[in-house]
Amino acid sequence: MINKKFIEEINLKGKHVLTRVDFNVPLNSELKIMDNGRISAALPTIRHIIKHGGKVILMSHLGRPLGERVESLSLKPVADELSKILGERVYFIQNCVGEVVENKINSMQNGEVILLENLRFQKAETMNEIEFCKQLGKLADVFINDAFGTLHREHASTVGVTQFVDESAIGYLIQKELQFLGSNVTNPKRPFTAILGGAKVSDKIKVIERLIDKVETLIIGGGMACTFLKAKGYKIGASILEEDSIDYANQLIRKAKEKNTDLLLPIDGVIADHFDKNAKTSIVSSEAGAPKGWFILDIGPKSTEVFCKAIQSSRTILWNGPMGAFEIDKFSRGTMKIAQSLAEATSKGAITIIGGGDSASAIKKSGLSERISHVSTGGGASLKFLEGTMLPGVNAIQQSNL
Repeated sequence: MINKKFIEEINLKGKHVLTRVDFNVPLNSELKIMDNGRISAALPTIRHIIKHGGKVILMSHLGRPLGERVESLSLKPVADELSKILGERVYFIQNCVGEVVENKINSMQNGEVILLENLRFQKAETMNEIEFCKQLGKLADVFINDAFGTLHREHASTVGVTQFVDESAIGYLIQKELQFLGSNVTNPKRPFTAILGGAKVSDKIKVIERLIDKVETLIIGGGMACTFLKAKGYKIGASILEEDSIDYANQLIRKAKEKNTDLLLPIDGVIADHFDKNAKTSIVSSEAGAPKGWFILDIGPKSTEVFCKAIQSSRTILWNGPMGAFEIDKFSRGTMKIAQSLAEATSKGAITIIGGGDSASAIKKSGLSERISHVSTGGGASLKFLEGTMLPGVNAIQQSNL
């Protein structure tokens, strides 16, 4: 565990506790929240501050308003939703800095909760401008960062503000994320299997480099598998291909052999004549390959069987990236089978970790999220952390004295 100050180390009673959360939730056309998972994930930290007599000042971004006020991206619906699930009144302020905000905060009672308006209505937030950092810092005695999904961003509310508060610490969600993505990858229960999917090899090169030395089995699926299949001389039709990653794929295949790492690539696939739910489909072996103009859009049943067998024999499994175009039902079977296999492995005592992003969306679609040891709340942040990159938002927090 990274030795950063944790919320439990700080006396919060009577303090203004500025807390960065990740309330970047999906809204429909009627501005109704479609998934409140990120709001729920912040509850342990919020409740801890309330319980210990702190004054809770929450701040977050929502969407990409690019420094302008966009009414459809206001955090007001989030304040209403938080009030419901927290069981406490949440006061909403239509700005995040300024005299009105300061006056409201100065009149707060212990245990009260305020949610500030969307930080990204201010250009200064993403630019980490010093004056904006000072304005945020004026609001607080203590800063708590519990927004794992933004830790890889060097923004005012994640990094700059820490220079202008007396104490800073991480909350419960970040602690959990760092423990699962850190400790369980650094010192895993063995055998350790990593499953990597998604579209591009180039997006995962640093993760692959780090994991190849740590895992017994590395499974590669999704669009990125096509580059590996091409490297082996197989026909991939019109499937996604990174020409400039073919040499790297060959190097990785050789490196896996040298390290005696079991590198599993798809041995069959679901192919389609076009990328559409009404496409004509077929199952082909990887050796037979995809005909010209056809797309490989999912792993096939034999690949699924081999991959799931490896999962069931593992004690730690990390999954980052789907096995195919799971958004379309007829190309989702491989991804859903992997999700089911992870849930079964969890029930047998394995540690299962979903590394955020599309894999988190896939596990949610499968309805099995509750049966996984940990589903990361941050796509980009989890990928950076798995690469071994120290995150700016973690770096900015004070060291623990414990």
